Amino acid sequence: MKNWIMKNLIMGNEVMEDPIMKNEVMKNPIMGNPMTDPLVKRIAGILYPAEDLGGQWFDWAVEKLRALWGEPEILGLPVPFTTTDYYRCIAPRLLRRFVCFQGLVPAGGLSEWKRASIEIEKASRTPRIVNIDPGYVDGARLVLASTKDHAHRIYLRDGIYAEVTMRFRFGKWASFDYTFPDFAGGLYDDFLSEARDAWRNSDKRRKNR
Repeated sequence: MKNWIMKNLIMGNEVMEDPIMKNEVMKNPIMGNPMTDPLVKRIAGILYPAEDLGGQWFDWAVEKLRALWGEPEILGLPVPFTTTDYYRCIAPRLLRRFVCFQGLVPAGGLSEWKRASIEIEKASRTPRIVNIDPGYVDGARLVLASTKDHAHRIYLRDGIYAEVTMRFRFGKWASFDYTFPDFAGGLYDDFLSEARDAWRNSDKRRKNR
């Protein structure tokens, strides 16, 4: 029963909303035993100038990430980024595009991914011409790394915080009250679902070995 509950929690299923399952969880707590790092799909959202019609700076950033994390598996479509002017130092108009990398990796590396992304940003130019937001997707959530503290973010290490930006619930992506408007508006749902499917397929192959 414990294994069934854990599987459904990881997959984003709402076992705690079933009174029978809630009672089972309370009788058989699963949080007391330390676990190894969960395996996840590593992703990155890349902001770059909209005037870069050929996507040269996006391709440059992907190549830098490829050298660190291996081959990309999924490339999202370019989406106009208009929710804030915080990144106007990059360009007046921006595009955001996501990339998902092959294989499964331990989620515990998130802070190192962010630090590496910052170094790539610094190498682009001064001021930077790309912004890279690394994170991961599994069956239940999208997690992003940030250097900015906030009430809903958890400190990891080396000045890096983690945020559960979206959750997968009742067969679709759901936002929180703090979720960025572009994510909450569903602009990246197709990419996230494809990355989640890739996580599920990779996880099944791993378990069937």
